[in-house]
Amino acid sequence: MESVLSLGLALLLAPLFPGLILKVKALFAGKKGPPLLIKYWTLIKLLRKGSVYSTSTTFVFRLAPLVGCAAAIAVLLFFPFAGMAPVVSFHGDVIVLFYLLGLGRFFTIAAALDTGSPFEGMGAAREAFFGTLAEAAVFAVLILFFRLNGSLSLGGYFTGSQPISITGSQGALLILAVVALFMLLLAENSRVPVDDPATHLELTMIHEVMILDHSGPDLALIELGAFYKLFLYAALIADLLKPAGLAGPLANILFFYGMMAVVYLAIGVIESVTARLRMDMVPKYILTSFALVFFAIILTLEIA
Repeated sequence: MESVLSLGLALLLAPLFPGLILKVKALFAGKKGPPLLIKYWTLIKLLRKGSVYSTSTTFVFRLAPLVGCAAAIAVLLFFPFAGMAPVVSFHGDVIVLFYLLGLGRFFTIAAALDTGSPFEGMGAAREAFFGTLAEAAVFAVLILFFRLNGSLSLGGYFTGSQPISITGSQGALLILAVVALFMLLLAENSRVPVDDPATHLELTMIHEVMILDHSGPDLALIELGAFYKLFLYAALIADLLKPAGLAGPLANILFFYGMMAVVYLAIGVIESVTARLRMDMVPKYILTSFALVFFAIILTLEIA
């Protein structure tokens, strides 16, 4: 029951935290900014509208938003929020869940290509290339966790007999993992410096250009799936930063969501003080995160 309630709380709060990013960016710009609940109002507005479909699209275009959102929700079923056991867990689930995210990306790319738009095809090509590089870095992180914990279950990493924590004996190695995961968070969720979710120039877009033809409830599902995916990566960082041995579930929940707020605030600061990279620099940025984790893996071999 606790696992289900924890999942429900995460699903409910996921659209709230992006409002913190907008607040931080507005603060840096000297503005008041939108209300914290702006993403909820946006979702409600989109759900009340109708979807428009081009005659050149097929069923793939209509199916992609549903698959992307469902894949993101399915991944959250495996996540141990605030140190609680996940709703679903089995040996090797870490491999399945990241390929579920890959399935969502595949359908998003397929829907972009289905429109026949050259701009959306350009964004799809970039998404596929950068996603392939990010996938290597993500699995490097999983290899590091396996070296430190010996588990192939996401729940086992944070709720097992030896939970992974930056306050543990191998915290120095996990600092590299935290930095790499934060870099991957920005890359996988189309944030600055890899992409700019607020841009309106199709030539420089990656994710946003792929969903230009989506509208109404379809766009709401895409936005909701993006909120859940961002929440997942932020939760990974928050669980790594959570000290082991906190007394009671309430303390774990409060610390976890406090660290989640810190991660989202950090995203807002990065987007406020950093310019987006040139497109040819993005692969180097992603491979830097891979290099950090690879170096940590090498250190685990030396320690062993």
